[in-house]
Amino acid sequence: MNFVDSIIKKRDGGKLTKEEIAFFVKGVTDGTLPDYQISALLMAIFLKGMDTEETAQLTMEMAHSGGMFDLSALAGCKVDKHSTGGVADTTTLILAPLVASVGVPVVKMSGRGLGFSGGTIDKLESIPGFRVDVTEEEALRFAKESGIVLMSQTDNLTPADKKLYALRDVTGTVDSIPLIAASIMSKKIAAGADAIVLDVKCGSGAFMKNAADAERLAGIMADMGRHVGRRVTAVISSMAQPLGMYIGNSLEVMEAIEVLKGNVGGDLLEVSLTLGANMLLLAERVQSEEEGKALLLENIRNGKGLAKFKELLIQQGGDVRVIADYSLLPLAEEKWEVKATKSGYLTRMDTAMIGRASQETGAGRMFKGQTLDFGAGIVMKKRTGDVIATGETLAVVYSKRREKCQSAADFLQKAITIEAAPLTEQTPLILKTIRQEG
Repeated sequence: MNFVDSIIKKRDGGKLTKEEIAFFVKGVTDGTLPDYQISALLMAIFLKGMDTEETAQLTMEMAHSGGMFDLSALAGCKVDKHSTGGVADTTTLILAPLVASVGVPVVKMSGRGLGFSGGTIDKLESIPGFRVDVTEEEALRFAKESGIVLMSQTDNLTPADKKLYALRDVTGTVDSIPLIAASIMSKKIAAGADAIVLDVKCGSGAFMKNAADAERLAGIMADMGRHVGRRVTAVISSMAQPLGMYIGNSLEVMEAIEVLKGNVGGDLLEVSLTLGANMLLLAERVQSEEEGKALLLENIRNGKGLAKFKELLIQQGGDVRVIADYSLLPLAEEKWEVKATKSGYLTRMDTAMIGRASQETGAGRMFKGQTLDFGAGIVMKKRTGDVIATGETLAVVYSKRREKCQSAADFLQKAITIEAAPLTEQTPLILKTIRQEG
């Protein structure tokens, strides 16, 4: 096959065949295609797009480019969850034990964070002793025993995606909805999921800044599910402000535990319940989202969710004492309070800039492979719509060095808008839920 013909076809808006896509992914995986030809096709896809059939074919070829995690030994429907990333998005640490506590197994592979989006694996590694490098054999055994595994992605999973993502990152082709969809879905399928709940973030702190783009991405992935034999539900949720109040690795672990203890409500709990309930729906454990939320809430009240989190810690070597004693989790020694410079109403947060402030503390990565400060981060004290008095604390910054605290505080001051007039309309937390048809 002459690969240049495929590049020209897509450049001119044509549709790639199944054979052309298979040839492309094989060439990416085994190194027989040079980077400049791969990049040329990526740019052609970026400019001309792909239809659902092409995107589904690319997804499956990428999923099968390496090993496939076989979860067939586990009974029932295996449901996975993926978030497109955001600030203070701690939902996995909450919903995974909650969903597992009602008898639906959760085997979730997660990644480390890059940029202001914190990675679940980084958060788990902030817990003393917690082991994320679990083998597939261990994962199956743990899942049969406890019903829950949170682990890092194995090296042989979707190697084509790793290569393509690296090239997209340096060729200006990241913002392609078909390529985003194929990247996300290939990893979920390779990880053994029968069904997938997607949390597509929308807003200033999200990859998708507006509702139209978020809905388009969500719709494509839900529709793709039908093409590749998986059931998909996509929840579009707001990232107009940080989801939780704690931003940073060990800080987010603390907040997750507080939610599981029943001490914290608000947006973080609501999104966790919504995603978890939709996981239960796909697993046919409940008949409605409302029933699912009620079941998960009951397992917060009766302590079963927290007990499952403790079981996870014991299973993977984490220090269970952190549940009762947060001083065992790392917390940076320097602290800086960010004060309001005027009174009024908090009308807007630039969530991406708050994420940038978190990076400045050392809680997020500026570049791949950067070592994180697990004890760094930010505790937000206010939400949009709140009444603010001059001198009132808006946030508390934690870092190893005072100058990092000051720098992060400067970003936070710029990120928070206080005006004389109150908000007339609050952005809904859940913007839309898309369930595939057919």
